Amino acid sequence: MRRHTVLALGLATAMAPACSQPAGTLGAAAEALKATDTKSIEYAGTGKWFQFGQAPNATLPWPQFDVTAYTAAVNFEAPSARVQMTRKQTVDPARVRPAAVEQRPDQYVNGTSAWNMAAPAGAAADAPLAPAPQPAAVEERTMEIWSTPQGFIRAAMANNATSTAANGGSEVTFAVGKNKYAGTINAQNQVARVQTWIDNPVLGDTPVETTFSDYRDFSGVMFPGHIVRIQGGYPVLDLTVSAVKANPQVDLPVPESVKSATPPPVVATAEKLADGVYYIRGGTHHSVAIEQADHVVVVEGPLTEARSLAVIAKVKETIPNKPLKYLINTHVHFDHSGGLRTWVDEGATIVTHQLNRPYYEQAWAAPHTLNPDKLAQSKKAATFETFSNKHVLTDGTRTIEIHEIAGSGHSDGFLMIYLPKEKILIEVDAYTPAAADAPPPATPNPFSVNLYENIQRLKLDVKQIAALHGPRLTTMADLRTTIGVAGRATN
Repeated sequence: MRRHTVLALGLATAMAPACSQPAGTLGAAAEALKATDTKSIEYAGTGKWFQFGQAPNATLPWPQFDVTAYTAAVNFEAPSARVQMTRKQTVDPARVRPAAVEQRPDQYVNGTSAWNMAAPAGAAADAPLAPAPQPAAVEERTMEIWSTPQGFIRAAMANNATSTAANGGSEVTFAVGKNKYAGTINAQNQVARVQTWIDNPVLGDTPVETTFSDYRDFSGVMFPGHIVRIQGGYPVLDLTVSAVKANPQVDLPVPESVKSATPPPVVATAEKLADGVYYIRGGTHHSVAIEQADHVVVVEGPLTEARSLAVIAKVKETIPNKPLKYLINTHVHFDHSGGLRTWVDEGATIVTHQLNRPYYEQAWAAPHTLNPDKLAQSKKAATFETFSNKHVLTDGTRTIEIHEIAGSGHSDGFLMIYLPKEKILIEVDAYTPAAADAPPPATPNPFSVNLYENIQRLKLDVKQIAALHGPRLTTMADLRTTIGVAGRATN
C-alpha cells in the first residue's frame, strides 16, 4: 500500500500547472490532455476482447470475443479502477466449440487489492453477486490504470520520468515499484503508445503494449477514439471509444471480505487409483503420478510454480526414492502449462505434442526478473520428447500410451493418456464431470463428444476416467450419459 500512497501524495507538488511547453514534451502533453486536472476518468465503447493464454494452437492469436459494451472507471488518486463488459466468444467456423454464452465480468482493483463481483460457486443463476478476491490480478489491473493517456502522464510526473527527444516528440520512461513503463508522446502532444512488462508463469516478463489513435474532444477532454492493447505478442483488447467523462465520482472501497481474505494454501492430496497410480488432487487443477520401475511419470504441471512444487512434494512423499523423470503436458493453454518451468528445474523431461515445443523454448528464453522462479535461478536447459499422433513410455512392465485427441475444437496438439493394464484414461478440458447427482446437459459439449469419438476410434478399453478438472473420478458410463449415447454404446 505504501507505494501507491507515495504516488498519490507526490502528485500535489509534481503536477502544478505549467507554462506553455515545447511541443511533444511531457509537460505539453499534460497541458493538452488536462492530466493535472483529471483526477478520474470514465470511458466506454465496443470492440473485441481476446482470451490471453488460451490460443487453440501455439502459433495462433488469443481467441476473440465480441464486446457489445465496455466501461472503465478509473480513479488516478486512489489508485483504483473498475472494468465492466459484455462479451461473447466470436464464432470460429474452423472449430466446433460449445455454444457461446454471454459473459458480464465486473472487475476491480484498489491499491493492493483486486476482486471480481461474481455469483458464488454453485449458486443459483439469480443469486446475488459477491466479492471474490483476485490477488493475482493486482499487477495487471494496476498496469491498466497507468496505461491510459492521462494515467501515464500522471505516473510519469510523479515518478521522476526520464524524457528523450524522438521523432518530433518524446520517449518517456519511469518505474512504478518493480514495473517499468515506456511511452511515446507525439508532436501533437498525445500519448501514442505505452509499453510495460508484467509477470506471467509461462512468458516471464511479459510485454504489454497499448497504442492510442484517433484522439478527439470528448465533452471537453482529449482522449483516443481507438485503443489497442497487445499482450504476449497478440491483441487482448481492441476498443472503439464512444464516450468519455472527466472527473466522474469513482469510489471503489475494498470490500471487508476482500480485506480480510488470505490466499488459500496450495494443497496436494494423493488418491490411489491402482497399484503405483495416484490421483494428485487439490484446487481446480489435478495431476496423476505413475510409478515405473526406476522412476516416476507425472501427468500435467498446471497453473504456477507454487502448484507444481506442491505436486512434486506430494509425489515424492507418495512414491519416495525415485526420480521424477517425465512430465506429460496435455496442451499449451497457460493454466495447464504455467508450472512446467518448475518441472524443468526438477530435471524432468517434458513430453508434449511437437507443435508445442518451439513455443515453450521461445517463451522460456525470455527474462524472468519481475518474479524470478526456480528455473530463472538454476538456468537449467529444458529437455523434450515430442511426437505427433502417439507416443509410448514403458519400463517393460507398465505401458503409458499418450494419444493425440484428434479433431478437437479446444486445442491442437491436445493429448490424453491411457494406461492399458489399469484401463484408466487421463484427460482434461475435453470432459469435466459434474457432481454425481447433476443431470446431464441439455446439449452435449462437443469437446466431450469428440473425446468419446477418439476413444472409440482408438479402441481403448476405458473403465475409469481421471479428469484433471472436476470434483470426482468418473467412468465411461458417466461420459456416455453426459453426451447422450448411453443406449447405443458398448465400450
